[in-house]
Amino acid sequence: MRKKIGIFGGTFDPVHIGHLRMALELKQQLGLDDMRLLPCHQPPHRDAPQVSSAQRSEMLRIALQDCPELQLDERELQRDKPSYTYDTLVELRAELGADVSLVLCMGEDAFAGLPKWYRWQELIQLAHIVVIARPGWRIPDAGDARELLSLCERDVKSLDKEPAGSIVLQSLRLLPISATEIRQQIAAGNSAQFLVPDGVWNYINANGLYR
Repeated sequence: MRKKIGIFGGTFDPVHIGHLRMALELKQQLGLDDMRLLPCHQPPHRDAPQVSSAQRSEMLRIALQDCPELQLDERELQRDKPSYTYDTLVELRAELGADVSLVLCMGEDAFAGLPKWYRWQELIQLAHIVVIARPGWRIPDAGDARELLSLCERDVKSLDKEPAGSIVLQSLRLLPISATEIRQQIAAGNSAQFLVPDGVWNYINANGLYR
């Protein structure tokens, strides 16, 4: 059986229950051997995170300490340049070999904006892409993202057959939690308890984050 490695990136500013549940469900539904969460250092397509890369990574570490099914991968934090997914996939492919199935996981909103990504047309040559349906979003009916989907959409079995090259659409039980909303709640003096893991909430309070 071909080994399958999931890749789930983001700013995780802060990591919340929705992120973690999505990553865990993807690992289970897709039959992944590993699911790696990769906090980005300098996001190329959005404003800089409110807190440091080290703090966001530490919150992820705290969140994952009781979940051996999910792993923290800090490689993007070690580059002093924008966190391009292309560079990450090239690194992983070199480390893991040509036969491992790399599975890049993203929401429909991210996939719709894929043509703005660095060397986006080469990503599908390095990994499969799993697109997660999100309420209120849909992939445009025309344009480069739709064309790529039309060319490469396959069923989930393709993740076992080839190391890269397929786009798989996946539905999950999504929790309606937003990192933006969490930051706004904390800034307003409200509690974000139960939206983030308890250890993460303790860390946010201890360090006065998002005030």
